[in-house]
Amino acid sequence: MAEQKKTKLLLELQMEELRATYGITDVGNAPKIPSHRPQDAGIAKLYEDIAEYEEEIKYFKQELEIITTTEVKNIVRVLNENLPNSESNYAEELKAVLEAGWTHLVQVKQTHPKEELTLIKETDFCDVVQKLDPHYDGDIEADIRAVLIQRWETIIEIKKEHIKEEKNEIKISGLKPDYAEKIYKRYHGIE
Repeated sequence: MAEQKKTKLLLELQMEELRATYGITDVGNAPKIPSHRPQDAGIAKLYEDIAEYEEEIKYFKQELEIITTTEVKNIVRVLNENLPNSESNYAEELKAVLEAGWTHLVQVKQTHPKEELTLIKETDFCDVVQKLDPHYDGDIEADIRAVLIQRWETIIEIKKEHIKEEKNEIKISGLKPDYAEKIYKRYHGIE
């Protein structure tokens, strides 16, 4: 019995030395290794789309935050600076969203003149405020921002709906979504 206590103490001391040597202050601090167990692969596959949608939502929320807090003329620059890994061409995307939103205002709601839409189509996104401002009755920045915000909020809601649908499919398969998420994280070594 005394021999077992000595051995246990010696092993604990050795582990402490190893942790100190490799800079591991906490066992939970150690990097996770993907499990890649065959029985986990199928369950992890069920959660893959949800994880993708959650990542996209996070990204869209970052973009929405920038759109909400930045002057319209600087949005493209700030998005490119803060999200450099993005494959998006923000100047084209924002212009397309603005054109679609303004087309809706002109043709469907009929609250804006066609000349504004023509100006928007002919102008780069960064210069839209400057071109429209002299001809515009109201706060052009606020109206442009409202069109962009509405689009991003709609995209986020659509992604959330996709997540709900995927979770329902997991439930239909007889599993709980939380369990599938746990297996997915274990399979891919995500903390």
